Amino acid sequence: MRNTGFHAGALALGLLLIPATSQASQSQPVRAVEAAPQPPVVIQDSDARETREKLEEVLRRLPPAVGRVLRTDPSLLGNEGYLATYPSLSTFLKQHPEVRSSPGYFFEHVGPQEFWTPGRPETRDELAIRMWNDIMSGAAVGAVFLTVTFSLLWIIRTLVSYRRWHRTSKVHTEVHNKLLDRFSSNDDLMTYIQTPAGKRFLESAPLSLEEPSRPVGAPLGRILLSIQVGIVLAAGAIGLLYVSGRVLDEVAQPFYVLGVLALTVGVGFVVSAGASILLSRRLGLFDGLSPAREHAESVPPTNS
Repeated sequence: MRNTGFHAGALALGLLLIPATSQASQSQPVRAVEAAPQPPVVIQDSDARETREKLEEVLRRLPPAVGRVLRTDPSLLGNEGYLATYPSLSTFLKQHPEVRSSPGYFFEHVGPQEFWTPGRPETRDELAIRMWNDIMSGAAVGAVFLTVTFSLLWIIRTLVSYRRWHRTSKVHTEVHNKLLDRFSSNDDLMTYIQTPAGKRFLESAPLSLEEPSRPVGAPLGRILLSIQVGIVLAAGAIGLLYVSGRVLDEVAQPFYVLGVLALTVGVGFVVSAGASILLSRRLGLFDGLSPAREHAESVPPTNS
């Protein structure tokens, strides 16, 4: 009986050890597989650049604020609630998990306004348009600068002339007052004025006491100036219209408008000059110029 009980206990203990041994033998390979180190994934530079370009294409199809927000706060790349609003971006990030590990590289170009323009080189037409825009902007800035500069110079010149005239008139006034104080009667003053020294003194005054009457004549100076300005503007307008037919349509429009306006203003100057000539002839203003012309013709030319 004792042997039988011993054998039965040994058999039961053997049955219990067999599953434990099999489980231990099965668990060891699994642990060995799990503990085996995985080879690191090496990302080539060309692949990274290609991934960045694809990411930029995806971002350009989204609102600009998305790219700027993700660049400012890269932690949102792992926020599924935020990315659920943009399925295309979420799908791309799942396909390329390396974007989350290096957001500074993949979002390097995102942010400036130029990023949202198409990611392709500018065409010849676009370069021409941008060049003409730069030229027109530079010309406008230059025109404003020249206008302000000439205005300041004219104001300074006017102030300097006025100051010089004021000083000269003040000196002459003081001299006249002192001279008048020395004369005891009007007869002495008239006698001094009739002398050559007194005449020269009066003629040196800043304001002429006797101005010769000027005959009313035709405004030839203004007429000639109007004709010259009209011809110059018309020539410039013809040049602008010629250029407008040799450039792109986008650039040709402002040139055409400027050409038409310049041609209109030039024709207006010439028409105003013609109207001035007709009115001067009807009013007889050209008759007052004949004595001066006869005098000019009678004066013999001097040999230089």
